[in-house]
Amino acid sequence: MTDSDSGVVEFADSTVVIVGGTSGVGLAAAIKFAEAGVPRIALVGRNEDRGRAAEQSVRRAHSSVDVRFMAADANRAANTEALVERILGAFGSIEILLNSTVGHAAPDLLKNIPLDQLESILVEQAMGPILMSRAVLPHMVERKRGVILNVASDAAKLATPGETVIGAAMAAIVMFTRALAIEGKRDGIRANALTPSLIGGTLTHQRMQESPFASKLFEKAGKMASLGIAEAEDLADLALFLASPAAKKITGQAISANGGISAA
Repeated sequence: MTDSDSGVVEFADSTVVIVGGTSGVGLAAAIKFAEAGVPRIALVGRNEDRGRAAEQSVRRAHSSVDVRFMAADANRAANTEALVERILGAFGSIEILLNSTVGHAAPDLLKNIPLDQLESILVEQAMGPILMSRAVLPHMVERKRGVILNVASDAAKLATPGETVIGAAMAAIVMFTRALAIEGKRDGIRANALTPSLIGGTLTHQRMQESPFASKLFEKAGKMASLGIAEAEDLADLALFLASPAAKKITGQAISANGGISAA
């Protein structure tokens, strides 16, 4: 292996793990990976019914893919260790990890958020990617290759009223990913963050429309998306590229796909 080939992951030889893979960006990415020839895909989520439906959606995209839903809450350390052991037992390896988890908190002014909710908002949004990345890292280090992709948002880059706590969580994901990239590069591991603004057509987007404050914020941002509001498939395409050999020199980046809402 030459330096230029260090850490290159070929889809045909890969197991892809997608946390938050039962809907939205995660499910769209799973379908894209299956179509690209990935033979083994683990979909991780908390909703059993949605997980089984997601399995069928991926199989329809490529009937030969070995796709399995695995129920777990990735925000708990003990759960992530057990989950990684289960995936390795089933598939033998993990080459690509995509963390596409989403918290339930809607944007709101800090003064209106109850004090006792702040910790849970941070944990629910930021801990899943951190814990899962740590759980798979020793395996990737041992094999001297791997790709870790963490979905955050542009709230990590732009200070926006109503996103004090959410923005702090997203910034944590981005800086964690960048530092992980620097630590992992000598072991052939790449790590990048995807930072969308709005993602149309997702369950999260629908839920945010139920919040008067969030709906106004998103409506204003949507008007700035001159290239169109990003859909789950747009983020899935970006994830597919960043995981591919075509992106073998890209690591430590936080890449926005937001239709022109911002240029951060």
